[in-house]
Amino acid sequence: MNIKKHIPNTITCCNLLSGCVAAVYAFMGVYPLAFTFIIAGAVFDFFDGMVARLLGVSSPLGVQMDSLADDITFGLAPATVIFSFMKNLLVYPAFLGAFAGVLPYFAFLIAVFSACRLAKFNIDERQTSSFIGLPTPANALFLSSLVATSDTLLKDGVSNWFTDFCCNPVAMIVIVIVR
Repeated sequence: MNIKKHIPNTITCCNLLSGCVAAVYAFMGVYPLAFTFIIAGAVFDFFDGMVARLLGVSSPLGVQMDSLADDITFGLAPATVIFSFMKNLLVYPAFLGAFAGVLPYFAFLIAVFSACRLAKFNIDERQTSSFIGLPTPANALFLSSLVATSDTLLKDGVSNWFTDFCCNPVAMIVIVIVR
């Protein structure tokens, strides 16, 4: 049995596992740990393709597994971070009060658009050596870092323009939609 052909897929599975754990920590409201596991997923994502090429064991299955893992780690995990933050910590102004129970669900558009981005990447032959647009890992790291940083600052008693911005429900919705 040729074990080296399984090494890249094992690394991809570590990416997927990191994304699952990040989502759990996000639902628990432990945003810095969720962010840490998204970073871990990004590290595994960086190495899985590189190892596959170095070992000469790239496969169509590996490509599909990589996209699935990426959508969990860089789509679902940051979406749960934003969802949990919007659902549990944000204070909605009066004009949005009637929609406060629904607005956090907009965060799951991150997972939807990440899946679309990854699928487009897989079939776009112009993207074999470079990216067009924002790669999903960069987007996930940006979004989850906003929440992890503002949550840490707030727990330390720091309130400034950054925490005010991140704790503004309108700003978070705009970030989710525009990003």
